[in-house]
Amino acid sequence: MGDKILAYKRSDGSVGVRNYVLILPLDDLSNSSAVAVSKIINGTIVLPHPYGRLQFGKDLDLHFRTLIGTGSNANIAAVIVIGIEPNWTQKVVEGIAKTGKPVEGFYIEKSGDLKTIEKASRKALEFVEYATNLKREEVPITDIIISTKCGESDTTSGLGSNKLVGRFMEKFVEMGGTALFGETTELTGGEHIVASRFVDEKQRKKFMDMFNEYQELVEKEGADLLGSQPTEGNIAGGLSTIEEKALGNIQKIGNAKVKSALDFAEKPSGKGLHFMNTSSAAAEAVTLFAAGGAVLHLFTTGQGNIVGNPVIPVIKISANPKTVASMSEHIDVDASPIIRVEKTLDEVAEVLWEKVYKVANGQMTRAEILRHEEFVLTKLYRSA
Repeated sequence: MGDKILAYKRSDGSVGVRNYVLILPLDDLSNSSAVAVSKIINGTIVLPHPYGRLQFGKDLDLHFRTLIGTGSNANIAAVIVIGIEPNWTQKVVEGIAKTGKPVEGFYIEKSGDLKTIEKASRKALEFVEYATNLKREEVPITDIIISTKCGESDTTSGLGSNKLVGRFMEKFVEMGGTALFGETTELTGGEHIVASRFVDEKQRKKFMDMFNEYQELVEKEGADLLGSQPTEGNIAGGLSTIEEKALGNIQKIGNAKVKSALDFAEKPSGKGLHFMNTSSAAAEAVTLFAAGGAVLHLFTTGQGNIVGNPVIPVIKISANPKTVASMSEHIDVDASPIIRVEKTLDEVAEVLWEKVYKVANGQMTRAEILRHEEFVLTKLYRSA
């Protein structure tokens, strides 16, 4: 196992491990047409979602940033954007076009569904021909962006699977790779540890501002994180407080230093480890990481979270021997030998590295095989 993979080099310099033609609806009203095109044209994926009408301010900015970021992801070879009206449709098209990849937009007003579906299908046919003629090229594995998150954590997460990912991240970043982590509220009680890892004081302050803003939002709504954090699954798995959960969560970055703090769906600038402000909800967070450029995701679980994503492959890792046995069809990497004291952390880290290489070279993850394609946009507040 060397340091090279076979992947897709895009014209903007980004590197993808998948090669999809994306049918991207701009808003909820455009889902029907987008889904219809995907059913007609083999070799496409579609991302229906419930938002995009009468959003404003930061919420609208995030909507555009997430859709443009998703279409710009290096796992996407070409994009068809379908919206209800021309202006917003064109805004997303122009954003994705900056990557240099083929993209075209269609809007339903003054055309109707049927004509829109026909025009979009004809263009999608051309895009699939284009994409399926592309070849993988040899590149350093550090040219890809990897993200990480945990879900349905338990005591085996902090002691096993999260430490395993932390060991991977240490080496990946040291080699010159780019990595993303987040889960803002699930750092509660351990935020000072993460803050101490930032190499730049300005970025450290930016991180703390994001963390404190999230805390204020929770308090403003009269919520207590102890009411939902830890979750019932976390509690059943032995985690009694949000602080205990946070200390296990932080293990996923090992001892690596943090270069910058990114807002929702923001792309990293330069190599290294970057924090991204995200929800702790699994599907939302992975969607945001993908919009920020991650092309492969490492997801640790104790009790058995089954999330996937349609754009980026999700490698599922568990150190809970009961979960590995009862939910084997979901687990890509068995980290339970760490808990059983049968193998060292470094020995199991080699198993994880081998899986990452295989998936980066095209092997499907369990989530992909089982068609777990959870795409969930983050909405900040009510629409107008």
